[in-house]
Order: sequence, then structure tokens, then C-alpha cells
Amino acid sequence: MLAFLPAPVRGTLALLLFVLNTLFWCTPLYLVLLLKLIVPRPGWREFHARLMIQLAEAWIDGNNLIINLTQRIEWDMAGLEGLRRDEWYLVGSNHQSWVDIVVLQRVFNHRIPFLKFFIKQPLIRVPVLGGAWWALDFPFMKRHSAAYLAQHPEARDQDWETTRRMCERFRDTPTTILNFLEGTRFRPDKHARQQSPYRHLLRPKIGGLAFTLEAMPDRLRILLDVALVYPDGPCTFGDLLMGRIRRVIVRVRQLVIPAELLGGDYRNNPAFRTAIQNWIGRIWAEKDALIDDLRREAGVAGILG
Repeated sequence: MLAFLPAPVRGTLALLLFVLNTLFWCTPLYLVLLLKLIVPRPGWREFHARLMIQLAEAWIDGNNLIINLTQRIEWDMAGLEGLRRDEWYLVGSNHQSWVDIVVLQRVFNHRIPFLKFFIKQPLIRVPVLGGAWWALDFPFMKRHSAAYLAQHPEARDQDWETTRRMCERFRDTPTTILNFLEGTRFRPDKHARQQSPYRHLLRPKIGGLAFTLEAMPDRLRILLDVALVYPDGPCTFGDLLMGRIRRVIVRVRQLVIPAELLGGDYRNNPAFRTAIQNWIGRIWAEKDALIDDLRREAGVAGILG
């Protein structure tokens, strides 16, 4: 255990280890990607895709080992019983920090299929990581403002087509798709600006989830509803490196997706749009109450932020 080291030393060491672990596992990942591109036969492509997932899971194992070595975090997790690696899942989580990705990967690695999540298109240019995300079939999306969509409604169809095309790749292999329904990290100013009806959550943005359900109605059956709480307060990745995160609370609920919400047309069917909004609204209200209870039990008062 290296958690006894002074925070600056520990943070520098943890960052160095994360970088080295990333470079170590991305090297064979890129080599397998090259083979996949050179030999495009379906059987080989499937084999290479499985091999890349195994490399990615080992990458996450390395990250978890680094956390264990450099941090003293109490992991309070519940709701993970009965998860399967041969099932398709949607994961819907609240979003507070980039640390959320690290936490969710730790919680679900080897318990369910490897997590994949929608990424903003410009992030494909991030050195090393952008190519790794692309190799692992992470969906890259162009995020448009409401004003842009009002002037260019065809952009909504582009996002739908991107979702449909990516989901086609997931039909033959069990996959987990992560969706941060708030669309952005929680901040008190965003919460106030939205006039959110929830105490600890922003208003959910349902389009991405609805597009996914429309594209994979015969595969997706379970929504893993995740509540994340950091009792030490708002955190950044730097806080993780420096050892300022002492406890993480994770609660997972396995919810059956109603059959009538699978394969519906969110863009053009107002009745379906209302039905899925009401369903997510109920889940969001229950998650908000759960987060409130968890924070109170942990001795944390007030809204997040």
C-alpha cells in the first residue's frame, strides 16, 4: 500500500502508473486493431473484437490495482447480485465527475459485458485514448445545441442513424451501453438554471436512451439503474489521484424494461415519447429519493455540489 505517501507524491505516482498502464495495454490493443483491419473476414473480425475486449478488461484490472495500491477508499456497493456476462444491458447513472467512469468500470468489470458509452466526436482526437475508444466500438456522437437543432432538424436523424449503425454491431455479442441521462455533470448552477424538479439530479435527456431501445428491441431487456454518491463532496480526477476521495457509495437496481417501450418511435410518436418520459421520470424520482437517503445516512446535508 502506497496510501501513506504525502498527497503530492502519491498523486504524481498514481498518475504515472495510470499513464504507464494505459500505454502498456493500448499497445497490444492497437496491434490487434491493425490485424482486424488487415484481415476483414467476419470470423476473424469477431475473434479480434473479443480479444480487444479482453485486453480492455485487463486494462481496467490494472487501473483498479493502481487504485488499491495508492488509495484508501471505502467501497460501499449493493445490488450486484445476479448480474451476467452473457446478457445485454443498459446502464443509466447520475453523473457528477469524470471519476464516475472509473467507479463504474470498477463496479461492473467482469460482472457484465464491457461498458461502452457515447462519446463526443471531438474526443476521438485525444492521444492514445481516442483511437482505443474507436477500436473498442464506442459510439461517437455529434452533440448539437437546441438552437442548432431548431435550424437543422436533420441533425436529429444523423444522431439516430449513428446510434442504429453502432447498435447493429452489438447485436451478435452481449454488450453493455452506459448512458449518463443528465447529459452533463451535475453542478448547482446547472441545477438552478434548469429549475430541476429533483433535489440531486438534473433533468434527464431521454433521446439517446430511446434511440438505443429503438435500435435493439430484441436484445435489451434490463436497465441497470445506478445511483452514485461521494460523501466527501464534489470530486475531480485530481482528487482521486491525491487521495481526497475516502468513500464511494454505489447502489444498483435491476429494472425490467417495459415491453411497450422497446422498438417505439421516439422521434415521431408523441404517445410513445410521453410513455418513455413518464417511465424515466418515475425512475429519476426514485433515484433522487435514494440519493437523498444515502447522503443523509452518510451525514451529508444539502444538495449535491
